[in-house]
Amino acid sequence: MINILFYTSLSLIWIMLLYHMFLMQGGYRHYRSFEKVIPQWEKNMGELPTVAVFIPAHNEEVVIAQTLKAVSRLYYPKDKLDVIVINDNSSDRTGEIVQEFTVKFPFIRMVVTEPPNKGIGKSSALNEALVQSESEFIAVYDADNTPERMAVWYLVMGLLNDPKAGAVVGKFRVINAKETWLTRFINIETICFQWMAQAGRWRWFKVATIPGTNFAIRRSIMEQLGGWDVKAMAEDTELTIRVYNLGYHIRFFPKAVTWEQEPETLKVWWNQRLRWARGNQYVVLKFMTQLFKLKRKRIVFDLFYFFFTYFLFFLGVIISNTIFVASLFFDIQLGIGNVALVLWGLAFLLFIAEVTIALSIERTEMTRKNFFYIFLMYFTYSQMWIILVMHALFLETKRMILGQEARWYKTERYVRKKPGE
Repeated sequence: MINILFYTSLSLIWIMLLYHMFLMQGGYRHYRSFEKVIPQWEKNMGELPTVAVFIPAHNEEVVIAQTLKAVSRLYYPKDKLDVIVINDNSSDRTGEIVQEFTVKFPFIRMVVTEPPNKGIGKSSALNEALVQSESEFIAVYDADNTPERMAVWYLVMGLLNDPKAGAVVGKFRVINAKETWLTRFINIETICFQWMAQAGRWRWFKVATIPGTNFAIRRSIMEQLGGWDVKAMAEDTELTIRVYNLGYHIRFFPKAVTWEQEPETLKVWWNQRLRWARGNQYVVLKFMTQLFKLKRKRIVFDLFYFFFTYFLFFLGVIISNTIFVASLFFDIQLGIGNVALVLWGLAFLLFIAEVTIALSIERTEMTRKNFFYIFLMYFTYSQMWIILVMHALFLETKRMILGQEARWYKTERYVRKKPGE
């Protein structure tokens, strides 16, 4: 029995690894081809739509000025741009700083959240801005983001040229990648997510996930959906499912680039990622109960991917690790044999290959130091994720049983500049 359990857990791990290698191949193909449509798409950028840029901000005095400087330089007609900073219950100088920008730039304004949307979280802040704006397209950026000058232009370009796209998402890079060992790991993780999960799934299945930042969506869709789900801590993933269920797809267009901060300490990383994991688990459980009511089979497939990732895959890793460690101290009649050891070694090499391919796409990232961090990442950062996901599952299960409300965690910010500035 113990051998069957061990090999079953190994099978779950290998299914995920092979699927990610398949996605990585699609991601590389998308990288080689996604820019080819731009010359033709540019010809259709005549009559431009109005665009509202939503920037939710709660106690963001450390970063909001840098974000608004980047937004003020966006390449888009200013008479069609409505930048809305949602000052959500801030107790620092966020409001004062934003007001200084509203004086200099007429297309930037501040909205202060009011009950029932005040101080609840990002979704509520975005819903406040939705009510107080009228633009045809909506773009969203977090308060720690510095979008590149052409970012919104390319997001709008994707929506104008792809009528079936309900939303277009861009690429995000880590602005503080070289600050600590942790941010180096996160930088590698982020690049893999862009080119493996986003680009790969788009290439093979025409599926991508709306991130929390650097995306544009049609206002008509948001109105039809009734805004963002205030109960979802991963409001981006939740919104993704609902957009697909309306019959639209979500295009990944990495020409639109933004730079964002990542946690520099384990405590901040843990709290942020814990919110992400719990949020995604909430989304999976919410829509798995509605599985047969979902109209679009494509998103049902992707929902199973999230279920596999946050439940079966991590369960397989925990079981295999537990059994292996137990066999070192107790006689549990585990017949590991050479086959299991070979499978473990090949899994490690496959992980290295997948991450290396992803880094090679971002040409400045395939360095000797990063290659060393890839090896170290497998034994440290990846294992931290396993512990985090299991803790998140415990907390989310407890919340559901006790009927508790989800609490939004505010990520700590730092004074950082984009590389090259």
